[in-house]
Amino acid sequence: MATDKKVIHVEEGESTPTQQRTQNVFVPTPESKGKATQLRLIAGILWFLGICAEVGAILVLLKSSKPIETSTWVWMIALIVVDLVLVIIGSQIWKRANRFDPASEKDQFRFFIQNQLGVIISVIAFLPLVILIFVNKDLSGKQKGILGGIAAIALIIAGVTSADFNPPSVEQYTQQTNRVTDLTGANHVYWTKSGTKYHLYDDCPHINSKKTDQIFEGTVAQARELKNITELCKTCESRAEKGKALNGTPVPAPQPATNPQSGGN
Repeated sequence: MATDKKVIHVEEGESTPTQQRTQNVFVPTPESKGKATQLRLIAGILWFLGICAEVGAILVLLKSSKPIETSTWVWMIALIVVDLVLVIIGSQIWKRANRFDPASEKDQFRFFIQNQLGVIISVIAFLPLVILIFVNKDLSGKQKGILGGIAAIALIIAGVTSADFNPPSVEQYTQQTNRVTDLTGANHVYWTKSGTKYHLYDDCPHINSKKTDQIFEGTVAQARELKNITELCKTCESRAEKGKALNGTPVPAPQPATNPQSGGN
């Protein structure tokens, strides 16, 4: 039995079939690679502007009169906040780009740099300023404590929010895609806007409920790209395994009763 919910089909590029399986290894489509490049460029620009804000704060400190005036405090705090906002936004965009074009765990150095670059940028964008504040002989202990504390807290916030604690990888995408294909015979899943799992069936009770207005459908990679969903629904998995055991072959998911509407999230 198919769902009576509106099923929104996520648009795919012409090369999507190659994205599913190429010798059992996940390969992003040219469209996904292009999107990742675009997002990384935006992230790079934001990071650059954030570092410029840090340089501005350093110059304000070095050129300020002694004792430090209130206007200098205001400028430095404002520049630190601007730096923090730019770095955080840049890091979130960078992490999204990695979901479109993940690195391979086989190259540990590249895998670490690509997925934790935001943390490295956070250190660059704040640590020099923190050090300069604490070694500045013209600042009193109280002034160092306040300004240095603000900059240090900004560094911690930026570093934590920029870190990717569940980084995507080619191997992860391959394993997840192959699992879905093995169960249903196709790289095709469903998810919702607020869901944390992707599903094999659009009539799964976890998404086909009164709380759900729309159900999105697409590939495993698209569920990760658009909503960062990484886990398969256990109910759907169990249902597919039972069906496969009874039939001896993968059991495809039932198709929606109505034509899917094009759209995205």
